[in-house]
Amino acid sequence: MIEFLNLREVNAPHEAAMRAAFERVLASGRYILGAETEAFEAEFATYCGVRHCIGVGNGLDALHLILRSMDIGPGDEVIVPGNTFIATWLAVSQAGATPVPVDPDPFTCNITAAGITAAITPRTKAIMPVHLYGQPAEMGPIMALAERHGLRVIEDAAQAHGARWAGQRTGGLADAAGFSFYPGKNLGALGDGGAVTTNDSQLAERVRRLRNYGSAVRYQHEVAGYNSRLDELQAALLRARLPHLDAENACRAERARQYLHALQGLDLGLPQVHVEADPVWHLFVVRSARRAALQQALQRAGVGTLVHYPLGNHEQPAYRNPAAAGFVARPLPVTERLASEVLSLPIGPALSALQAAQVAAAVREALALEMI
Repeated sequence: MIEFLNLREVNAPHEAAMRAAFERVLASGRYILGAETEAFEAEFATYCGVRHCIGVGNGLDALHLILRSMDIGPGDEVIVPGNTFIATWLAVSQAGATPVPVDPDPFTCNITAAGITAAITPRTKAIMPVHLYGQPAEMGPIMALAERHGLRVIEDAAQAHGARWAGQRTGGLADAAGFSFYPGKNLGALGDGGAVTTNDSQLAERVRRLRNYGSAVRYQHEVAGYNSRLDELQAALLRARLPHLDAENACRAERARQYLHALQGLDLGLPQVHVEADPVWHLFVVRSARRAALQQALQRAGVGTLVHYPLGNHEQPAYRNPAAAGFVARPLPVTERLASEVLSLPIGPALSALQAAQVAAAVREALALEMI
């Protein structure tokens, strides 16, 4: 069986360093907002090419705290992709603002400046592009559009650790960015974790206060904040993995090139990469009008797959409910078609070239049998 993702195998090369990290934290006696978190924040900020990194509890909190720090709330609109994990939308709703979805480009699956333009209203305060599947959205045109309209831009970089647009890493392409360190991410912890990155010193300080009960000085609470702190153990474990992130992303890119070569010419939609983008292939997502049959055939062949995501957020019960923060659902045909066709094949730093070849062969065989 070729698993979709085997985290034991992903973490095995780092076991010694991760055990040492655990021992270091255990011996320190400091388990919240200590030296490990400070060190990781500095190292990840340097990696992303920004001045500030603030560790928080998870990726959803990262986006929510950015919005709060920008004073975006009730009465405001934030433009989001129709096709994304629901956390993107929930961050907007938790801030009291309204998510306004736009359909993505059907080829890159990311939203574009052209698509965003029609969704801008007098209530729009921010754009939240998602670097979906590890491919950066077209940040150059999006930032230019935002500047023309006086809008803030927040990267949802939860799937794009180390990706680049026009040579610049995600995390430093907009006013701020939210990252997730969920275990399955390219840079994953052994539990939940997240971070905000930014070059805005004032915003960084506001996020630091909000994550820690609204306090910069112990027992003095300037604002009504939250408890959302990257703990010392997860920070130390992330420090053990960060030096290897580029090499692991390169491995993912090699498997993606292998898939793209082996699967060409089939009745299958393959990922398309923008000329300015350097993706990190968090997911390798194909499209098939016969997805259910293809997924079942691959399961029988011993290949694990997943669907990211089977339902557009505008069709989720949370947003079809009339009480959903002023949200008004409307058709999103590209999002709906993607939801019915996308299928994620195994990819990751532990997937060997032989396994990728076996996956590709199983896909070719499954499609050939379906065509008979």
